[in-house]
Amino acid sequence: MSSVALNPNLDTLPVYIPGKPIEEVAREVGLDAASIVKLASNENPLGPSPKALAAMEQVLRNLHLYPDGNAFYLKRKLAEKLGVEPANLVLGNGSNEIIEFIGHAALQPGDEVVVSQYCFAVYPIVTALFGAKLVTVPAKGFGSDIPGLLAAITPRTKVLFLANPNNPTGTLTSNADLAKLLAEVPPHVLVALDEAYVEFLDEPFDSLALIRAGRHPNVILMRTFSKIFGLAGLRLGYGIAAPALVSAIEKVRQPFNLNSIAQAGALAALEDGDHLAATRENNRRGRDYLEATFREWGLEYVPSAANFVLVRVGDGARVFAELQRRGLITRPMASYQLPEWLRITVGTQAENERFVAELRVVLGK
Repeated sequence: MSSVALNPNLDTLPVYIPGKPIEEVAREVGLDAASIVKLASNENPLGPSPKALAAMEQVLRNLHLYPDGNAFYLKRKLAEKLGVEPANLVLGNGSNEIIEFIGHAALQPGDEVVVSQYCFAVYPIVTALFGAKLVTVPAKGFGSDIPGLLAAITPRTKVLFLANPNNPTGTLTSNADLAKLLAEVPPHVLVALDEAYVEFLDEPFDSLALIRAGRHPNVILMRTFSKIFGLAGLRLGYGIAAPALVSAIEKVRQPFNLNSIAQAGALAALEDGDHLAATRENNRRGRDYLEATFREWGLEYVPSAANFVLVRVGDGARVFAELQRRGLITRPMASYQLPEWLRITVGTQAENERFVAELRVVLGK
């Protein structure tokens, strides 16, 4: 046995368990990988932008060179699209790395982190990693209780994480409630507003105005190229905040954390408005179809503002296993204290129809 003294926080650290890849499931159930449909990880069923694919291919012949450590061109283009300055941006290996940056920059043992029940699993993981105390506020109708979150803040609170829309429930905090939160949160609390699914909203809260105005130095927005942009495999996320906060976070960012392929793909994806529009439309139609089916069958579901739907199916583990044996990968929710529920990513219409057909058999509908 090793005598190395490890970080004691690891003893109780929860572990994030990602969905299984298609190839592994195919081996387990004895099916051709091409026949497997994955509706588990909220990925873009249309794939990456063709423009992004072409740009990434051009980079391959230069992989012997280090990437641009400051992502100059990507930051400049992203800032232009968002109406902020490059100094407002910090880039990460997925938005998960931005969450970890927040832990490095803001948390010490004994600090408190406030989250809502059914929050994204990485918030508790990062909280535990840095020895902070997680304060979980009960959900209100599967969504975030804003007055409850505010009431949970103490002088020891350092960070408040809020995803909007929320993963895994798909709920949306109203613009009025978000404005209330930001107006009333004490200045010593860093509000990390996770907007991974914001591009799917028709009328999103104008959180970028907070950054442009410079009146909220204790707010950081987190966004990603993994969802609507269809670049989950590249692992590229970003934070948007006041320059002073970004400068502090940059001190904990590893050099060259964004590879050249990711930078090129994201840069090109930002210019492909047609791909984003097609993705939004596919998502709108597919989400409506799934929710209409659940209503028709009398299944409880949570109306979603994102690219997935949370649905109550009874024995979630059994239904998940049965669907997987039939070549459909979904996301069981027991790890979120929702053992009777599955989270279903909106796929293409053909994928959605196949899911409905298989679920009908599994549930005896």
